[in-house]
Amino acid sequence: MKAYSALPERYEEIFSLDLKKNKKANITVNLLAIVISILMIVPMHFYIPITELFSYEQGESLFLIRFFALLILSVLYIVLHEMVHGIAMKICGTKKVKYGFVGQYAFAGSEDYYNKKAYIFIALSPIVLWGIVLLIVQLFVPTEWFWVVFLIQAFNISGAAGDLYVTVLFSRMPKDILIYDYGVGMKVFSKE
Repeated sequence: MKAYSALPERYEEIFSLDLKKNKKANITVNLLAIVISILMIVPMHFYIPITELFSYEQGESLFLIRFFALLILSVLYIVLHEMVHGIAMKICGTKKVKYGFVGQYAFAGSEDYYNKKAYIFIALSPIVLWGIVLLIVQLFVPTEWFWVVFLIQAFNISGAAGDLYVTVLFSRMPKDILIYDYGVGMKVFSKE
């Protein structure tokens, strides 16, 4: 896995994707996120009803603490998700990672070009790392906190819909591709 600071010779652009400008891709990614959320939340509701999240049974103050914890942890998760992308970029050799927020998307990007293996590693690192961490936490939280952690897990997986989308897309492309990810978009290059 390697990052290239410049595009090697004999590579030409074969594909580009900008989720801000490409309405079809944007809709696809957002629908994928909604479907993933539904597929996670609805079955889990039959295990522990989601009404537990809104329960006042343990008191109004615990309800408010859970509610604000969910809000704060959701924002913190976005930051941590992008930081993991950045750490994965650094592992692949990137010197400088840039972070940002554009419209509905938070991002980590760089000026580097990544081979397919490196890019898929970068794309999937947050969903895998936080999926494992949240699963372990989920096993130890009391029932009244179950939905707080589970909704963050659903956010982890559904929020990575764009990462999953490009992973599937790029895995079908030639082995020698290089990907330039500038945040909310990317360009794919292949040898002539």
